Amino acid sequence: MIGTVLSGRYRLEAKLGSGGMSTVYLARDTTLDRPVAVKVMHREMSEQADQLERFRQEARAVAKLSHPNVVAVIDAGEDGGYPYIVFEYVEGETLKARINRVGALDTQEALAYAIEIARGLTVAHARNMVHRDIKPQNVLIDAEGRAKLTDFGISRQLEQDGMTATGRVLGTTDYVAPEQAMGRGADQRSDIYSLGVVLFEMLTGSVPFKADSQVGVAMKHVNEELPDVQAERPELSAATALVVERATAKDPAQRYADVGEMIDDLSTALEVEAARAGSTTGEATAVLKAVPPAKRKLPAGTRLSRGLVALGLLIAAIVVAVILIDSSGNTPIVGKNENPPAKPTATPVALESATAYDPEGDGVENDAEAKNVLDGNAETSWSTEHYESQTFAGTKTGPDQGVGIYVTAKAPVTPDKLVIRTPTPGWSTQIFAAPSGPPEGIEEWGEPIAEITNVNEVEEVQLHLGAAAKYFLVWITKLSPSSDQEGRYQVEISDIKLLE
Repeated sequence: MIGTVLSGRYRLEAKLGSGGMSTVYLARDTTLDRPVAVKVMHREMSEQADQLERFRQEARAVAKLSHPNVVAVIDAGEDGGYPYIVFEYVEGETLKARINRVGALDTQEALAYAIEIARGLTVAHARNMVHRDIKPQNVLIDAEGRAKLTDFGISRQLEQDGMTATGRVLGTTDYVAPEQAMGRGADQRSDIYSLGVVLFEMLTGSVPFKADSQVGVAMKHVNEELPDVQAERPELSAATALVVERATAKDPAQRYADVGEMIDDLSTALEVEAARAGSTTGEATAVLKAVPPAKRKLPAGTRLSRGLVALGLLIAAIVVAVILIDSSGNTPIVGKNENPPAKPTATPVALESATAYDPEGDGVENDAEAKNVLDGNAETSWSTEHYESQTFAGTKTGPDQGVGIYVTAKAPVTPDKLVIRTPTPGWSTQIFAAPSGPPEGIEEWGEPIAEITNVNEVEEVQLHLGAAAKYFLVWITKLSPSSDQEGRYQVEISDIKLLE
């Protein structure tokens, strides 16, 4: 099919790999003049109604997952009896290739990749999707060192066909959860188990179990405990070892209840490892900046924090991606692009209004000034009232003392960044998002999606949203010294923007 132009747009330029169900081609999007990867279903497979529906389900399912740590579906269609899916292009390598190339990864790098994979899983799990095939071959590392999760289609096929289906399990049982190996189905905790095994491999350089056959490996996952990761790598902290231990418990009830809990403990372990090392390295630096400070402390007298983590912050810059297929089937890997396209420019989100927000006070907070944060004029601002205490002591009635301002988008959106400009830096804030409302009380906004303890004059906050939102709240928890009244405190905000 080299040279074929699908739907008058995607010119197939090179065959990258082939599996039992489809072939992936490097292609050129002639409309936007950019490289893409096109997965084309084999004609003999497309003639089978169940296989065709499975292929279409893959496209529909992954197209709903908008997240920087998930490889994006760009388009899908059918031409001349050939159904196809178009994916973004990722420049880099698979996580498996990286482990094969360098061996055991730096501890902080391994934890950082695990956090990013887990963040990609949050959006899938929020839609009641289970990946079912988490393995380093299905994780792409882009040119900026960020991890992207791929291949949700293979995972559903594994669940439906079972472990005995020819060619369905090759290269997969190294990471299979015990309940999957026993044919009992999979849920979110099965993905958590597999991610725990991937973390073990990143930390040690090898998978935990080996046997003469795939079935032999699978049975070891059922019957044998994973080797002690600290015995394999003694310098690891107990915090890191505990994440592996809990994620890979044989009994699903003993694992993390959801991936948010695992992100919480991974973030804590990363903080511990960074503190022990005296600094952060590589990818870990970016991840630590995205971990809310409240989630980065190891409580005294406890092994690890188990609170639900707020959905984290977007840390990966989106780059254009390509998916290849390895010998085990439709498992994506990545290839190089000699001329990668330029990164897209951030686009401002259309905002229709800004509203002062004081649910724990008198309900009024210089309301008439709120519109100033949207006028693009740095000389005009919305300001809080003056307070006697930096932390609103004695002035608010609720348990979460503060005051804020929220902006309303014209339509629900999933922005990448929120930008704040302030002439009074040094204050602290939490960022919240809500799909409907606006919520009346601060507790109704749910968990914060970002937290800043020392706001700069221009602050760019990276956001991670599991779903689109319409209302975005800047909730001020600590004020700055007032510029015009000595001994009193206030915050001024001249501009709030959302960027996609």
